Amino acid sequence: MTMPFYVSPEQRYKENADYARRNIARGRPAVVLGYDGGIAFITENPSRSLHKVSEIYDRIGYAAVGKYNEFENLRVAGIRYADLRGYSNDRSDVTARGLANAYAQTLGAVFTESKPLEVELVVAEVGTTPDDDQLFRLSYDGSVSEQGGYVAMGGQADQLTTALAERWRPGLTLSEALTLAVDILGRDPGGGAARELTPAQLEVAVLDRLRPRRAFRRLAGPLLERLLRPDDPTTDVPHTDERRPGLHDTLTGDEGEGPENPEG
Repeated sequence: MTMPFYVSPEQRYKENADYARRNIARGRPAVVLGYDGGIAFITENPSRSLHKVSEIYDRIGYAAVGKYNEFENLRVAGIRYADLRGYSNDRSDVTARGLANAYAQTLGAVFTESKPLEVELVVAEVGTTPDDDQLFRLSYDGSVSEQGGYVAMGGQADQLTTALAERWRPGLTLSEALTLAVDILGRDPGGGAARELTPAQLEVAVLDRLRPRRAFRRLAGPLLERLLRPDDPTTDVPHTDERRPGLHDTLTGDEGEGPENPEG
């Protein structure tokens, strides 16, 4: 007679956590941090079509690391949640806190019932002032933590967080915030020579506080190059205008671009 194989819940949860952490750590990390004009998302991602950073709603952005198909499904589910809530109630009722709680329930349920999702998420909402900004980090097991100004996730997240704690400060300009993030992402955790990440290797976006409604914009091309090289005499960064509404559209060729929301 074959005896049933029993695994205690504690052992199963530990194995699930180890499995998710190990696979998430294999991917490239992402950094989200506040600057004086909003919130910036930076990650190493040479793909121009498979995004790790996206818009969810008017003033809410999303960044993810881990298994692409899993966090892409979560992104689409978040957009549907936001659209339904905004349509049924009011657009102001869609908040990063509510979205983070919805994601936490999904991640937690999957973690306890089946194979855990191999993802970590950040949900960010830009406010009218820096004190109103919100950053929520969600882990594979559904745990949620509110972050103060910056967050790193993915491979070498602990080292990146330590570096951010030492160098990040409130009131950074957009150029300073991006330069800091790129410098940290290019470090070799083994102590080797740092890599110089080029704009073509990066996926960068911001939630711009000064935009009237849809705050999310991607940064690429000439603007990103100029922001990452503010002291290069061959690049003329418009310091006084870099937060002006519409500038991101003008310099990246996105003027008139429709919502990224695939649900319309």
